[in-house]
Amino acid sequence: MRQQYENYTAEDFEVWKILFDRQIVNLPKAATSEFMAGLDKIHFTADRIPNFEHTNKILKEMTGWEVYAVPGIVEDELFFNLMADRKFPATTWLRKMEQLEYLQEPDMFHDVFGHIPLLTNQPFVDFLQSLSKLGQKYVGNDWAIQLLSRIYWFTVEFGLIRENGELRIYGAGILSSGGETKYSLSSEPEHLTYNVEQILRTPYRKDVFQEKYFIIDSYEELYQSMPEIERLLEEMVNEVPAEVAR
Repeated sequence: MRQQYENYTAEDFEVWKILFDRQIVNLPKAATSEFMAGLDKIHFTADRIPNFEHTNKILKEMTGWEVYAVPGIVEDELFFNLMADRKFPATTWLRKMEQLEYLQEPDMFHDVFGHIPLLTNQPFVDFLQSLSKLGQKYVGNDWAIQLLSRIYWFTVEFGLIRENGELRIYGAGILSSGGETKYSLSSEPEHLTYNVEQILRTPYRKDVFQEKYFIIDSYEELYQSMPEIERLLEEMVNEVPAEVAR
């Protein structure tokens, strides 16, 4: 499918503007500098819903990646195949005005505002591609995919990074949520050093703010941890819990 840009309504533009304006004020002191730089590089603004065609021209020149329109959450095999081919799957629909505060399924604001700016960072996208190529090997193995999803969840979606001695956000699930932006950097949750084995052994919930956030020191650290992720995943695949094996 492709983004039908001409089909966006006045309400869609208003929703994008409200969400953008509401979140952008939180980010200069909360988001990773790479996210803020990425927003500028790909020219995201409050007044215009991103056009995938325009965004892709910029991304391809910078890191070789592109945004790939999908109708919603896609199956594991397609997800990994797209990402391994440097195509980030993103939905094209926006929540309605009455859904501003809560949405069960990620919409375009999460997929595009939250994720796409960091696709301008080469070590980060190298990590994404490597993680996806590993995922391709385990498609059909539910336990392995569940373990791998924990790495994705606690990094790409809900990861923190230490920059100049301060905690900053790079996870898209936080960056697209005003509430979790403030909560994740507060003293309420646990802040833990990035640890592959601990992440692989930590289940997560989608319906609450996270109780734990893992902190990296650089995006190179993520990419350099791939051999450890691959080794531990191979070991843990054989440790299937009884409730998963049934």
